[in-house]
Amino acid sequence: MQASGFQEIVLAVEHLTVYQETYMAVQDVSFVLPAGTDTAIVGPNGAGKTTLVQAVLGILPHQGGTVTLLGKPLSRRGYLAFQVRQQVAYLPQSFLFDRRIPMTVAELVGLGWDQLKLQLPWIDNRRRRFAVEGALYRVGATHLLEQFISGLSGGEMKRVLLAYCLVRPRRLLILDEALSGLDVQGESDFYELLYELKREEGWTILQISHDLDMVRRHCDRVLCLNRGLLCQGEPEVALSPENLFAAYGSAFVRYRHHH
Repeated sequence: MQASGFQEIVLAVEHLTVYQETYMAVQDVSFVLPAGTDTAIVGPNGAGKTTLVQAVLGILPHQGGTVTLLGKPLSRRGYLAFQVRQQVAYLPQSFLFDRRIPMTVAELVGLGWDQLKLQLPWIDNRRRRFAVEGALYRVGATHLLEQFISGLSGGEMKRVLLAYCLVRPRRLLILDEALSGLDVQGESDFYELLYELKREEGWTILQISHDLDMVRRHCDRVLCLNRGLLCQGEPEVALSPENLFAAYGSAFVRYRHHH
């Protein structure tokens, strides 16, 4: 599937509708992500942002519409659909785990490689260690290799999760409130690293964010969501006062970080 000018479309969402029991959480949402772009989803709490992302990923079922990744409908099952899904990495808002599990950073990052091993079982296991160490090196976290994930700070965990995304090739990176749990310096460091990796890897990014200043600075397109898609376009258009009022109402508060 191609956009105008022959730009590849990585993700296409058409008329997506999602119910949470009897409540319509997402209504008739359509958008596309051209390759290499960074798109932000913004909107008030309860607008359906996380529900939309999880429906796109197949974590939640959708009751209407289609999701197409790299030209393949994600509703299909089988080996081909599995291969396509492996092109996506998802960083949730919070990484919940049982802290009694003695999992090291190397083991967590290696899980991403293990998915590749299912597709290519002949790959030498020595390459797994090399890939894990290489991914951690690129995010500046080699020193965490043998540490247990239960002892990581918020910033360290974000870096380790980026290493998980890097341990094998991906096309689409989906972030749900990536800055959650970070201080101002941690936010700056994370985004500096994220966009360096985006340039190197050619990632397409879809991210949920409340930081409208960050969205204005970094994102190519914005989706304003409040159950339905109220507007979409470049930040200077989508984040106009009129559109923000339509999305957030009279209680709208600008999210600004003073550096």
